[in-house]
Amino acid sequence: MITYAIPKPGDEVLPEEPIVEAVDPPIDDERSIIVSVKDLNLYYGKVQALKDISMDVEERKITALIGPSGCGKSSFLRCINRMNDLITIARATGEIMVDGQNVLSPLVDVVGLRKRIGMVFQRPNPFPMSIFDNVAYGPRIHGIASGSRLEDIVENSLRSAALWDEVKDNLKHSAFALSGGQQQRLCIARVLAVEPEIVLMDEPASALDPISTLRIEDLMHDLAKNYTIIIVTHNMQQAARVSDHTGFFLLGELIEFDETDKMFTKPEDKRTEDYITGRFG
Repeated sequence: MITYAIPKPGDEVLPEEPIVEAVDPPIDDERSIIVSVKDLNLYYGKVQALKDISMDVEERKITALIGPSGCGKSSFLRCINRMNDLITIARATGEIMVDGQNVLSPLVDVVGLRKRIGMVFQRPNPFPMSIFDNVAYGPRIHGIASGSRLEDIVENSLRSAALWDEVKDNLKHSAFALSGGQQQRLCIARVLAVEPEIVLMDEPASALDPISTLRIEDLMHDLAKNYTIIIVTHNMQQAARVSDHTGFFLLGELIEFDETDKMFTKPEDKRTEDYITGRFG
């Protein structure tokens, strides 16, 4: 039996300690955003190609952009590293913030920007030179001339692109001697050689056979450990397989942007569902 002492007059009575319920620590839901796009509009002359695009891209994740041909997804990709500057009638407004800097500002060093944000195109485009010189081209442009330093960069870049074991004995051979899939991985190695933060990929596997396509997809998963990847693809299955987030473009508008699993299982917009299920596109 438990007994309780009854305080007498004059005894000091200590206040009871308040009961504190255990509370789980707050979940840190803060995402690391590397690209923040706000109210982006793009015009080719009088034709508006992109309309008020806003989205955030997380660091070291794979973001896929899907939508029918001509919907603006490749134009959006080229805005991020100012490739649209090469089109004289192109004009962009709004903000694309990368590490706190608006890349659309006329004060931005475009050469330095494209070093930080590399791009892989739809069809492999190796330079008419050796495998070694293809990968060493970028570092040389940026002032690296040391033979041993270049050799290390070339080897590390080819390893990162999962190509080193296939070409290490033929580095002096022409890049055109490689297969299509190998050429595309060489182009990826060429981008990685200048140590970018972000890698843009515009349908990098559309011209490749299924086996080469799977090699590129496996490579993207490996690269996402160290790089942020934004990929344009027409292949719904590919977007579902490789990406963490997906954006659906239609007629120059970003209709929906969400986690890929949610986008493909429970899209919020009927147009997204219709496209993903093949009703149009």
